[in-house]
This record gives sequence, C-alpha cells and structure tokens, in this order.
Amino acid sequence: MIETDGGARFVIDAGPDFRCQMLRTGIRHLDAILLTHEHKDHIGGLDDVRAFNFVDYPPLVHKVDIYAAPHTIGVVRKDFDYAFAQDKYRGVPEIELHEIDVTRPFRVGGLEVVPVSGHHSDRFAVTGYRIGRLAYLTDFNGIDDRQLDKLRSVDVLVINALRYEKHISHFTVDEAVEISRRVHARRTYLTHMSHQIGLYADKKDTLPAGVEFAWDGLRIEIE
Repeated sequence: MIETDGGARFVIDAGPDFRCQMLRTGIRHLDAILLTHEHKDHIGGLDDVRAFNFVDYPPLVHKVDIYAAPHTIGVVRKDFDYAFAQDKYRGVPEIELHEIDVTRPFRVGGLEVVPVSGHHSDRFAVTGYRIGRLAYLTDFNGIDDRQLDKLRSVDVLVINALRYEKHISHFTVDEAVEISRRVHARRTYLTHMSHQIGLYADKKDTLPAGVEFAWDGLRIEIE
C-alpha cells in the first residue's frame, strides 16, 4: 500500500487475503489498485473492493480504479464478469478498469507511475512499477537492461526473492540482490519469500548492507 502526503492511497495487487489486510490496517478509503499480473494470488481479492464502494453509502457509490496491462485486464473481465454485466445485480463490486500501455508512464492520484516490464517465466509477462523514488517488482524471473534503466538510483526497491535455489518463475535471493546492486538502490527489501528461506532471525544478518528481508506490517517513509 502506498500513501502520499497529498492523501492519495493505492495498493499493488489484491490477493485472496486482501480483505483481511485492509481490515488489519483499518483502511476505509482507497483510490486505486495496480495489478502486476493475472495470477489468482494477485487478483483473487478484487471482489472485496465492494466494501470501498459503499463505505459512506448512501448517497455516493465510489468506484475503485484498477490499472493493469491489457492481458491482465482481460482476465479480470473474464473472472469477475458479473461486475461488468449490462444488467448488474445490486452489490457487485464497482470497478473501473484502466488498460495501461506498459511502455508509457501514467498518473494515479497525482503521481507519475512508470511501468517496468519483465518475465514471470517463458510463458508469462509481469509488470512492476516505479513510483517516484520507490520501485516494486514481484514475481519477476527476468528483466532486460532497458527496463533496468527505469530503476536506476531508486531510494527503495521492493523485489521478489522466493528462495536460494534457482526457480523457474521467480528471482532467487542472489538474483534479487544482484538487481539491487546493478540499479544502485539505496535500500532494498526482499518479498514474496517462501518457507525455504528459513527463519528471519537466522538469516537477517546474511544479506549485504542496504538489503533486508521484508516482514508483514513493515512501514517505510521516503522523503
């Protein structure tokens, strides 16, 4: 979740535990959701945006803006077709879809968002995002030099690191650390980790300076 001094608030991805995450943080207002790709662990919670539609209903119904690459938008339309039916039943999630051009920046809540394209595997594309001094990459397994240029000198890089051993569709810890080194990120937080990483207490001191394992509830301030 990203919040700005100007009051804009949006999240990246909405997995199956989206509802629990929002309840835990006490969030009552949400401007937008950016989707990285169409897999269920990243879009499965979209039905629960209906709570944000009706948080002060009546009299207003607030649609939630969803931004994603064309293929991901197509899957959302298919999987949540009842939300886009011509004759919708009352109480469906009110969603406004925005198909992004992954080669061009766009704006959300007054902020410029720069899409960063990569490979989840040979079969799947994935979109990361740079928002000011923050970059967020999840489910990446490959990224080319042109896309890396978009990440140069970020203050904070959040990047997936599934485990230590090579994986078909995610960066390893060493691969994520190497990406951090190449783009000269000031601080890097590893996320999307599996149990194969081990215990935080045992592994937190094994990473190079400026790189940390992320944890649930972590809050980061960027000047």
